[in-house]
Amino acid sequence: METSKFKKFDLDLIFIVFVFMAISCVSIYSSQKFLPYDQNFALKQSIWFIGGMIITSIVYYFDFEQIRRLSPYLFGFGVLLLAILMVAPASIAPIIKGTKAWFSIPGFGSLQPSEFMKVFLILFLAHVIQTHNDKHVEKTLSSDSFLIFKVFSFTLIPLAFILEQPDAGTGMVMMSIMIGMLFISGINKHILFLFTFIGITIIALLVFIFIYRPDLLLMFLDQYQLDRIYSWLDPFGNGQGIGYQLRLSILAAGSGTIMGKGFYDGEVAVPEAHSDFIFTVIGEEFGFLGSSFVLCLYFILIYKIITIALKNKGDYEILIGAGVISMLTFHIFENVGMVIGLVPITGIPLPMLSYGGSSVLGTILALSIINNISATTNVYMFGNND
Repeated sequence: METSKFKKFDLDLIFIVFVFMAISCVSIYSSQKFLPYDQNFALKQSIWFIGGMIITSIVYYFDFEQIRRLSPYLFGFGVLLLAILMVAPASIAPIIKGTKAWFSIPGFGSLQPSEFMKVFLILFLAHVIQTHNDKHVEKTLSSDSFLIFKVFSFTLIPLAFILEQPDAGTGMVMMSIMIGMLFISGINKHILFLFTFIGITIIALLVFIFIYRPDLLLMFLDQYQLDRIYSWLDPFGNGQGIGYQLRLSILAAGSGTIMGKGFYDGEVAVPEAHSDFIFTVIGEEFGFLGSSFVLCLYFILIYKIITIALKNKGDYEILIGAGVISMLTFHIFENVGMVIGLVPITGIPLPMLSYGGSSVLGTILALSIINNISATTNVYMFGNND
């Protein structure tokens, strides 16, 4: 006898999300004392989380097959929003810090379509891959190559709009989603090894060019982006210029030592710490232990997503799980790495912790779909559930 859908609602996943909500609001509240704005960002973040819970409730009652059928339309809608954003006037889509990535909605705030596009891309690529695999049961070099071509082509559509904004950070997230989903799509491992080799070769070539002919990078990078790499390599040498934020970020995170300075006792005023640099607040006020707790919580979340996807045992659901994990992993690695100086700054938020309505809603939308996978897993009172 199949249990009710409510009984299969994944309370463990919901609990993890609520813990992130609490950490986010507490950290943002503490960071506000240094901000030059007369706004309560912690309260606004709480409102975004409430909006996320509403999204969870809506997604929960969708049949998963309906979600799959809607995925091409959601993908098209996301691309349409990105296209409108490019041609919209400054009154609707203002340029903020050199990037045209947000719609300004009176009475609502800013909306960043690319945050939702990442989730729409995951759903659509899972649909494309699963449909392809259903039609090509016998794997051949031709069929695998055709699948790679389709996945890359569909990813390139929103990616082109996002790079035009320009938003290289989100563009890299899109690429990580595509690569992560291709790796479990069932294509021949030799093709994967070939693409891995090509990727490593390209990275090595870029490093070589940066060392010996950095002027060539200006053909596809702005001078500002190149300066960010220089500031990453020597943040204290550029501490009063473009490396100012990174220098303070490293000082703040390091000054927390093991136990931290205590809640609201942070002393280093990192610019925009409530947003992309929220991890520095956690590091300074709660120390190595608090930072480690947050990272462990992310590991638990990713492990939970893996168990949910594998428990369902549907290829489409597993593909979605891989896409969400790829998205979250890249966000976590890049954000934490950039605030402590391990990787260059790209402006990528820390999932569910950084302030930002679009980021919060986009991440919770992805996790709501994972929760829907868990809720629709068939569990029987009598019989083998394996």
